[in-house]
Amino acid sequence: METSIPASEQTSCGKEDPRVCCFEDTGGAEAVQVADCENPEDSRPQDEPGCCNPENSGQLMASYEGKAKGYLVPPFGWRICLAHEFAEKRKPFDANNISLSNMIKLVGVGFRYFQWWYQKTRVEKKTPFIDMLNSVPLRQIYGCPLGGIGGGTITRGWRGQFCRWQLNPGMYQHQTVIADQFTVCLRREGQTVYQQVLSLERPSVLRSWNWGLCGFFAFYHALYPRAWTVYQLPGQNVTLTCRQITPILPHDYQDSSLPVGVFVWDVENEGDEALDVSIMFTMRNGLGGRDDAPGGLWNEPFCLERDGETVQGLLLHHPTPPNPYTMAMAARLTADTTVTHITAFDPDSTGQQVWQDLLQDGQLDSPAGRSTPSQKGVGIAGAVCVAAKLPPRGRCCLEFSLAWDMPRIVFGAKGQVYYRRYTRFFGQDGSAAPALSHYALCRYADWEERISAWQSPILEDRSLPAWYKSALFNELYFLADGGTVWLEVPEDALTEEPEGGMRQLRPMLREYGRFGYLEGQEYRMYNTYDVHFYASFALIMLWPKLELSLQYDMALATLKEDLTPRRYLMSGLTAPVKRRNVIPHDIGDPDDEPWLRVNAYVIHDTADWKDLNLKFVLQVYRDYYLTGDQGFLRDMWPVCLAVMESEMEFDKDHDGLIENGGYADQTYDGWVTTGPSAYCGGLWLAAVAVMVQMATLCEAQDIQEKFSSILSRGKEAYERLLWNGRYYNYDSSSQPQSRSIMSDQCAGQWFLRACGLGEGDTEVFPTPHVVRALQTIFEFNVQAFAGGAMGAVNGMQPHGVPDTSSVQSDEVWVGVVYGLAATMIQEGLTSKGFWTAEGCYRTVWERLGLAFQTPEAYCQQRVFRSLAYMRPLSIWAMQLALQQQQSRKASRPVVELNTGPKARPKGATANLSPE
Repeated sequence: METSIPASEQTSCGKEDPRVCCFEDTGGAEAVQVADCENPEDSRPQDEPGCCNPENSGQLMASYEGKAKGYLVPPFGWRICLAHEFAEKRKPFDANNISLSNMIKLVGVGFRYFQWWYQKTRVEKKTPFIDMLNSVPLRQIYGCPLGGIGGGTITRGWRGQFCRWQLNPGMYQHQTVIADQFTVCLRREGQTVYQQVLSLERPSVLRSWNWGLCGFFAFYHALYPRAWTVYQLPGQNVTLTCRQITPILPHDYQDSSLPVGVFVWDVENEGDEALDVSIMFTMRNGLGGRDDAPGGLWNEPFCLERDGETVQGLLLHHPTPPNPYTMAMAARLTADTTVTHITAFDPDSTGQQVWQDLLQDGQLDSPAGRSTPSQKGVGIAGAVCVAAKLPPRGRCCLEFSLAWDMPRIVFGAKGQVYYRRYTRFFGQDGSAAPALSHYALCRYADWEERISAWQSPILEDRSLPAWYKSALFNELYFLADGGTVWLEVPEDALTEEPEGGMRQLRPMLREYGRFGYLEGQEYRMYNTYDVHFYASFALIMLWPKLELSLQYDMALATLKEDLTPRRYLMSGLTAPVKRRNVIPHDIGDPDDEPWLRVNAYVIHDTADWKDLNLKFVLQVYRDYYLTGDQGFLRDMWPVCLAVMESEMEFDKDHDGLIENGGYADQTYDGWVTTGPSAYCGGLWLAAVAVMVQMATLCEAQDIQEKFSSILSRGKEAYERLLWNGRYYNYDSSSQPQSRSIMSDQCAGQWFLRACGLGEGDTEVFPTPHVVRALQTIFEFNVQAFAGGAMGAVNGMQPHGVPDTSSVQSDEVWVGVVYGLAATMIQEGLTSKGFWTAEGCYRTVWERLGLAFQTPEAYCQQRVFRSLAYMRPLSIWAMQLALQQQQSRKASRPVVELNTGPKARPKGATANLSPE
């Protein structure tokens, strides 16, 4: 390869004398400072013998040989050297991982699933909502995604790849596009002395480019919604810091919706010579797959001057149906910078022309006019370059943006046309990309100030361990990158008058739109409600209006029915798609027609599930409690009455406690439950308890008395049938697993405490029993599992062996563990809660390499299941528990969310996130 750069300036990448570079955020497990632990044993430091001490996160930086710390890189977050290789390579869960005993149980559903899969993929030519035969393979590469909430996302890997794409709503393409790169060019005294693609790749295309960056002198740092990549350029006395910014702004319902990302390059000249520096941003129009193959793609330069600020760049037009879009790669023009471009080049060629153009003078030719449309099967890409002069020991700032404008969308069935939320502010005609670019480059500094104001109180809290600060913010990636859509709701879309009134329905949906996020990137169902129960804490704490909007949508769907017969795969029986007055499992599949056709889930008939109705009631009260929106509560009250009336059918013996049906009839949809159970029975009692509270608030005395009577009888039955002196039994069957210790057995108490209930006059579960059960879970499910370093296994037998009676009982569910940790914090077992949750974070983010794709589940060895899953957002329940703990200690009310008319129950505590 010819580069015209002296060989002495081309530094080889060799790993010699490796040194561990320790940063404040990559230390070992910190001591958790607990001021109000009820048990003295919980206040011991975590480095004492017997305490959880998983692998030190410094391992991710062990390969780093550089000395550069980067420009204003924060101390907390997830940090990794670009040369790091994860030693453990796991595989997605498949049939080979099922034990013979469980395989025998699942033969029927396996056969029916294959029939359904064949019909879906081969006959209908659609993608299954869960493709068990083609799981997404392990790729230990992902970093912070770009893009706000609901406008599509583009994920950059921690090595700089553009590698995971969700532009079509809810549909993912896991593909690294090689042409999408940043390249640096350094010139001294009019000569180019260094030119390097900032990528470790060595691809077979664009071979004239200088690939193979030495990763031992660079690291990546993520603290969502921002990320930093620091490059120490060997032999050049130059450090580059690329800061990636996305407008994820709590309590903001405008900028948080924008499909944009900003890249700010801070270049530090640590030498004694002046320097010319150029950063070139290249990007392919499309992903190079079948969507691009027909051709007709074209690029054109643009320049937008507004309010004294000028932005220049390229528009990459991608008119392929059904969802055409325009991508804008742009840069900010200042008095100290020069912006140039190449309108079009072939990303599948050697790239010689582009490389030499930059090499010659650190700028690009900037031809005028649009490119010719691409031919069938021929790719097209463009480049934007920013150059600046850098004095000795100086620093300069080069600013880029990436925006995409796909205003009008259809889902897979191509029936209903929707407009994305951001079109309310930037128009619906598909010409917004320049304005989006200009807005992003002029507003990102304000976004960063708001992000810092939100995050700093938590980051600066010395009582919180460093891993938790990373996990809390980085797990939020899924709110944007969960196949998320945020849609406008036109007036004519709400023609029906819902039963029960719901006076705030239309104003809520019209003002805040319709929100949907997937159960997981591999489990393609919007707003899966049994899982949202866990994840919803992030939404109600940070974007409460979106949570309320989702609740209104769920209430609407509850009151409707779809009597179309369907064969369910687990039982083989036929039943309606959706029955009236029961909560739907999900709001639909993005490859079909969500909202119009709900319940994409075909494994079970969820009308008979025992948890969905209860979770709606609990979330309604929790949302009212944290927002104080009395209008919302009154709108939801008739729906709560309806679903609880449906739920009472499951109390067959009228003892005040529901019974499970002898199959997997709840969120653990592979774990059979029979009779009264700890999980569903606990949720039932908690839901009955909040119905008592809501009846009082809604002045329904007769209903209050009715549910008070049920609660009294149900509490007695629950304790009598399930409490064994150490914990609540899994269920009441005669099977051996009925004595299993379930990590999620206190879910009802968890929600009660989040609602300011569950103690004193509103106690449902005896506090000594709750604390004893949590201690038993910690002893068995946490400490006796994987050395206490992998979180809590779902089920553990009383003799200390994981429950293998189902395919889910011996898994660790990350979102469940975070909820369990929150419950421990609520009950004063704070150190145990942090220990429990830390095991999951260390396992997922540091050992398995699953950053920004936290799975639903993993086993002690070999496998994981369902990458990039909704439930781990429940880590925000830990934050709520901590904030409520602090509020109780301070004995003073906290700032309320401004979300509607206020009428709080006694002792209510608002969310603490600053608005």
